[in-house]
Amino acid sequence: MKKWQYPISTMAVLAVLSACGPDREGVMEELETEPATEENKPESLHIWVNDDERELVAYREIGENFERETGIEVRITPFSMGDQLEAMSLDAPAGGGPDLFYQPNDMVGSITLQGLAADIELTPEQEAGYLDGTLDALTYEGELAGVPAAVETYALFYNTEILSEPPTTIEELEAIGEEYTNAGANEFGFLLESKEMYFAYPFYEAYGGYIFAEDGGDYDTLDIGLANDGAVEGGEVLQRFHQEGYLPQNLNADILNGLFLDGSVGAVFSGPWNIAEYGENLGDSLKTAPLPTVNGNPMRSLGGVKAWMVNGYSEHISWATELAVFMTNDESAQIFFENKREIPARAEVNLDDELYEGFQEQLEHAYFMPNVPEVSAVWGPMGDANVFISQGHDVREVLEETVELIEDEIQIMGAGRE
Repeated sequence: MKKWQYPISTMAVLAVLSACGPDREGVMEELETEPATEENKPESLHIWVNDDERELVAYREIGENFERETGIEVRITPFSMGDQLEAMSLDAPAGGGPDLFYQPNDMVGSITLQGLAADIELTPEQEAGYLDGTLDALTYEGELAGVPAAVETYALFYNTEILSEPPTTIEELEAIGEEYTNAGANEFGFLLESKEMYFAYPFYEAYGGYIFAEDGGDYDTLDIGLANDGAVEGGEVLQRFHQEGYLPQNLNADILNGLFLDGSVGAVFSGPWNIAEYGENLGDSLKTAPLPTVNGNPMRSLGGVKAWMVNGYSEHISWATELAVFMTNDESAQIFFENKREIPARAEVNLDDELYEGFQEQLEHAYFMPNVPEVSAVWGPMGDANVFISQGHDVREVLEETVELIEDEIQIMGAGRE
C-alpha cells in the first residue's frame, strides 16, 4: 500500500523554536534563587489569565485574596491560553511578558527547551494536596516546570431514558451498539470520535499499545508502541465498530453532540466541558460513569494538566511561585471550580455535582499526555491512521507506516535542535 503523506506538524516548528531559543543552562543560571522575603517583595505581580470571563472572575477574586494576605497587587491581563506561548517566545527574552502564564502539560518540554519557564522548587508541604500524577506530568528532565491548576479527561455520559445502567465492560459496550444502533434512523448505542487519537487512545492502550516507552518517568521517544500486537488488536476493535455500523463515518464533535442531545444515542465518550449543555438538555436523565473495562482492567483515558508557569525571565521568580501556589491551594481551587466548573488539580475540593463523579473516578485511571516535544508528532499521523482504519484498510499495515512517519518527524525535530 502506498505510504500516506502527512503535512509537517507543529513538531518541526517547535524544533526550530527550541533550536533558536536561548541556551537553557545559561538562562537557568541567571534565575533568582533567593526565597520570597519582605525585603524582595514586589509591589505587584502580573499574570496572563485565559480569556474566559468565568476564569477572569475567579482569578480576580483569588488575586484580591492574595493581595489582602501579602500586600502584593495581582495585575491580570486576559490572554487566550492558545496564544500565550508564541507571545512568551517573543516577549519574555526581551524582558516582557507576565510573571505567570498558563499552559497545558503536553507543552512543558517545548517551553522548557526554550528557557521560558523557571524551574520551580516546592516544599513537601506545598506539594501536598495535588492530585496524584499532576506534579509528575509537569516535570521535565527532573525539574518541575509548573504548578497544577486544573485537570481534565473524558468518561462516559449516558442517557437513562435509553440505558438504565452504563456499560461496565467492552463486551457490554459492544452489546449496546448491537442492540440500539439503527444507523438508517440515526440512532446509536454509543458514540466516540474514534478518528481523534485523544479518544481512540484507550483502545490501543487496553490491549498493550503505548505512545512512548517509559522508564522512571522518562520517555524513550525512539520506542513507539503504536504498531505492536496490542495496538493492532485495539485498532481492529475500532475497525469492527465501524464495520458493524456502530460508529458512523465522518463523525465529529458537533454531530456526536447533536445526536446525544436529541436523545438518539445511549452513551458517548466525552469530557466535563459538555456537562452544562448536556445537563440543560437532558436533565435528570443524564448520568456519568468511568470507561468500561477490558479483560478486567479499567480503560485508561488520556488526560491533561493545566498549570501556572513562572516566567524564566521574571525579576520576581520566588514571589511568582508563591502566587502560583496560592492560586492553586484548596480555597482558591474551590473558587476556581465554582466559577469555571473545571476540575481543579486538588484532592480536597468539593465538586458539588454528581455528574463530576464519573470523571473523578476516570481520573484515577487517566494517563496524562507525555510532556516531551516529540509528542506533537503523534496526533496528526495517528488521526489520519484512524481514518484509514475506519475505512477498512489493513490495521497492521496502517499503523506500521504511521509509526514510520512519526519517527521521521521526530528525526526532523532532533535535527532542528542540533
